[in-house]
Amino acid sequence: MKKLLAFLLALAIILPCAAVFAPETAEAADSMYIIPDSNTRLLTREEVKQYRYDTLLYAFNEIYARHGYKFETGSRCYNWFTQMPWYKPNASENSKNHSESFNACSDTENKNVDLIKDVRREMRENNDLNPKGKGLPTIPAEVVNRPRGFDFVNLQTGQKYAVYTAPSTAAYRANDGKALVNTNGPVYALGQDQGWMLMLYEANNAGQYRVGYIEISKIKGKKPALNMLSWDYSSVEVLYTTALTDDPALTGKTLTTLPAGTRVTYLSTMYNSTAWDYIETTINGQTARGFVPSGTLSITGEDITEKDSSDYLPGQGDG
Repeated sequence: MKKLLAFLLALAIILPCAAVFAPETAEAADSMYIIPDSNTRLLTREEVKQYRYDTLLYAFNEIYARHGYKFETGSRCYNWFTQMPWYKPNASENSKNHSESFNACSDTENKNVDLIKDVRREMRENNDLNPKGKGLPTIPAEVVNRPRGFDFVNLQTGQKYAVYTAPSTAAYRANDGKALVNTNGPVYALGQDQGWMLMLYEANNAGQYRVGYIEISKIKGKKPALNMLSWDYSSVEVLYTTALTDDPALTGKTLTTLPAGTRVTYLSTMYNSTAWDYIETTINGQTARGFVPSGTLSITGEDITEKDSSDYLPGQGDG
């Protein structure tokens, strides 16, 4: 009897605690949005200005994403929204004509998009990007190492291919110009760029993962079906001295150090347990691509998604 009473007492203590700490479904879902109710109420200028400049890019695109807007493969919005369980791209939408998504937006959503774009424009003009404002939500990661969007590709085993940091045989090659991928190990691809596959692979005996390019024409056996990658190609400045790496997944091993003030080409932003800006620069006079921690670049330009909606919805701002 005493054992039964003790058990019931313990159960009475545990159950309320479990109720307190169990996440509510609605709250869990809301945590996956930047502004959870931007589709149902009009936002105010004051609350929008509380966010960082870069966060607001995703905030207005979140409205489009709710309606299945298809982002260009490899773009920062593509890399962000494809990790959201609620995001379902329109299978039939032409990526160059987003009228289906734009026309599905309500009047409230259109006004919120215009407001957010206008605040971003004001931030650019005043050179005040609000770096200490509200950032992106933390996304629970099933795989914290591999950048999201890189999916396993089945390549013929027993092959070795030369890997370059950019899509050209004249580009910089890691490992003292000897970087190779061995197809006996796992290979993950993001897409293709000018006939080259952008992939992540485990470097042999290096204790690290690398991101780089191999020529698709050189791949033996069945070639993987890959989407074309779309890059930003904005000229930006390095704000703080930072390391460039081709391994955002594990070691962050440095390819080269970029001093503050260096001009580089911003390509995209990718995510694993953190955010990385993917850029193009030069190493020893050779074109090289790699990753720097997000927030170290002066990314202030308009995104392509700030320019195209006005073609279909009269009155929409251009960013």
